[in-house]
Amino acid sequence: MATLHQAFSLFALIFFLISGSGADQSTKTTQAIIRGSSRIGAIVDTSSRIGKEVVVAMEVAKEGCYGFGNQTFFHIKDSQKDAIDAALEAKELIDTVHVQAIIGPHTWEEVSLVAEIARETQVPILSFSDTAPEWATERWPSLLQASPDKNVQMKAIAEIVQSWNLHQVTAIYEDTDTSVRGVIPHLHDALREVNSEVRQFVSLSPFASSDSISKELENIKSKNCRVFVVHLSFKLAVRLFEMTKKMEMMEKDYLWITTDPFTSLVHSINASVLSSMQGVLGVRSYFLKMGPDFEDFNQRFRTSFSRKYPQEEQRGPGIYAVQAYDSMRTIALALNKNGSKRGGKELLENILDTDFHGLSGKVKFKNQKVASAEIFQIVNVIGMSYNELGYWSHGVGFSENIDGNKSKSMIDLGQVNWPGGPRDDPNGWTTLRIGVPSSSGYKEYVNVENDGPSGKNFSGFTIEVFKETIKRIPFFPSYDFYGFDGDYNELVEQIHLKKFDAVVGDVDIVASRYQDAEFTSPYTETGLVLIVPARSSSKAWSFIKPFTTTMWVLISVFTVYNGFVLWWIERKSCDELQGSIPNQIGIMLWLSYNTLLSLNAPKLHSNLSRMSGVVWLYVSSIIIHTYTANLTSMLTVQKLEPTVPRVEELLNSNAKVGYCTGSYMTEYLPGVLKFKAENLKKYGSAEEYFSAFKNKEISAAFLGTPYAKLFLGRYCNSFIQIGETYKIGGFGFAFPRGSPLLASVNEALLKITENGTVQALEKTWITPEKCPEIQSESSSLGPHGFLVLFYITGGTTTAAFVIYVCRTNLSRDRKIWRIISAVLKRWCSLRTRFTTRVASAEIPTHTFPEAPVPPASI
Repeated sequence: MATLHQAFSLFALIFFLISGSGADQSTKTTQAIIRGSSRIGAIVDTSSRIGKEVVVAMEVAKEGCYGFGNQTFFHIKDSQKDAIDAALEAKELIDTVHVQAIIGPHTWEEVSLVAEIARETQVPILSFSDTAPEWATERWPSLLQASPDKNVQMKAIAEIVQSWNLHQVTAIYEDTDTSVRGVIPHLHDALREVNSEVRQFVSLSPFASSDSISKELENIKSKNCRVFVVHLSFKLAVRLFEMTKKMEMMEKDYLWITTDPFTSLVHSINASVLSSMQGVLGVRSYFLKMGPDFEDFNQRFRTSFSRKYPQEEQRGPGIYAVQAYDSMRTIALALNKNGSKRGGKELLENILDTDFHGLSGKVKFKNQKVASAEIFQIVNVIGMSYNELGYWSHGVGFSENIDGNKSKSMIDLGQVNWPGGPRDDPNGWTTLRIGVPSSSGYKEYVNVENDGPSGKNFSGFTIEVFKETIKRIPFFPSYDFYGFDGDYNELVEQIHLKKFDAVVGDVDIVASRYQDAEFTSPYTETGLVLIVPARSSSKAWSFIKPFTTTMWVLISVFTVYNGFVLWWIERKSCDELQGSIPNQIGIMLWLSYNTLLSLNAPKLHSNLSRMSGVVWLYVSSIIIHTYTANLTSMLTVQKLEPTVPRVEELLNSNAKVGYCTGSYMTEYLPGVLKFKAENLKKYGSAEEYFSAFKNKEISAAFLGTPYAKLFLGRYCNSFIQIGETYKIGGFGFAFPRGSPLLASVNEALLKITENGTVQALEKTWITPEKCPEIQSESSSLGPHGFLVLFYITGGTTTAAFVIYVCRTNLSRDRKIWRIISAVLKRWCSLRTRFTTRVASAEIPTHTFPEAPVPPASI
């Protein structure tokens, strides 16, 4: 459709060129004829309501004596709503009838071809097409858009949608170039501005058969969105609504909004058609229906219309009639300007200079267009007529009266009669069918009970979370819960099969299920844990558990090292430290561990040993107090230890392992954790797991984190969690892929999580006891937190030992150093004396050897 009008234009242009030099000849003939008369042409679909109103309005305008006179002739041609016929009629009007201006047609496809025909002669074309491309005025200077651009009506529709929190709509439009390039993009942009969107675009051919319309309606009926914006021509829209009535699509929860091309003719619809449109809301062009000018026109129009078309039930004028009337007045004023009756370019310039207030509003051309429509009327079909609810003004909003107080919300206009009856909160969605697992073994999460004749009762943590979530979504559709007996994967698949619109329950989020549905963010802890039977831990060796093996080794090494240094420094000063080698070794070890508890300061004779001992005593006191505190904690808190310490042991021993019935773990445990399929057993509830453990059927069980909380809370003294938490799963709500509700539900979930609602529901529905934790290696303290202390005491002791060794060696060789120093001093004195004599007697000097450098004294 993007190049349809260009193809038509090319066809018309070729046809025009084949006709020879008719353009030049027709111009001369026209100039000769119009000296004594005026000829005005019109191209309309005379079988349509628009065409009928235009024809009658032109006749009324002629009778109104706007300067046409008796020498004015009207030539009305029937386009039969066909662009090619319109082009042929235009050529006849220009070349044969020699009209000075042409009024109409109403579709852009017709207008573009007619304008191409009139391009050479510059016969003014007053178009009633709602929109025209920006480039049209440059290509066809004689083309004038006498009907206001009505694209701004899409902003009115967007604000209607916003007023009722209708976040998605389905757009049904006619597959014409005007709709595709002009109107629909404006609707898309207007809805985006109010945080809404077009959920689906449905195009109908102007010549669509009843079967094709029915198929399209069946398709959109299968969707959840029930808000429809209809942008169709009058005849096609009537066929559509008659079909929707038969297909029961004018019932509760359906919302229909029509645009100006159809709504502006709602005054002409008969009772039989209105009966299939109950509750339709429409936007139409506004014009003032009061004042002497309009009353006079209205009276004469009704009289003429009833005489010309007696079969029509409704005889009042609409926007197309008053626009045609104003167009006739525009041409009359232009023809009579300065007494000129000339056509062509001169008439075109006079029309462009026209400026007056007509029945349709201000008539003044700018860039070959009249001003865009800024005000629209909101109407609501009810009974055999319609209610005028109020008005919408661009940039201002809604009001009950044209000069009344403005409001940004249409709700202030009063009650709307929607399909199915008046409602204050239309949601535009069907009642959602939400599947709930009936076979859940954890009633705290999902509980489905028969509630007598009234049906089933649904309760549990996941149900309450869902209810709290949708309370935060004002436009969320109504819904009903339905129990489902079967596998959880099958339950999620029902969304893909369109049996359910969503799934709520203890359903884990796993990748394999994304082929059937999309999930919200998880609202429970995510993960998979391993539960095994527990036994009380032995306390016989508890005294060594406060520290790790590495810590004990370091303590022993530093204790012996500090004792050795103290023994080395003090051994010559204390007789008790003398004796045989075995005796000295025993005394050294005794001294090492004795310094852990006291310094024995009076017995230490060296300041170096005292310095080392003080630092070590400080470090050892910290170690002793830490040991005491950790040991006390271990002895006073009950501890459990697992019967199976690691997952690897389960794999190596081929032990039987349990998992949840109907869950994703059927593939996960063999595929990822490498458990043999024959070693896996299914269980559906906490009671079944407990019975299996009791009867030694299984050695361990894999549970999702939410289930593990409940199981351990119920049997906390008998079972314990071991190993890591595998980061998978978590409960989430499932929706169809691409569901427009998903983003809003996720946002609402975040809100109730952040404000503490989810935590409060957990306390209400899930209250597990606080179970004792497993005694793990992390309870024993390692050397990491004591490294600085070990560095300090080790450094201090080493420094004391080095100083002591150096000092002892220097005292032993002190005499040798004195002799060397005396020799060096004597040698220096002799050298100085000899040098002085040589300098005074000028005796040749002899070479003296360099004095040796004395060693540095310590």
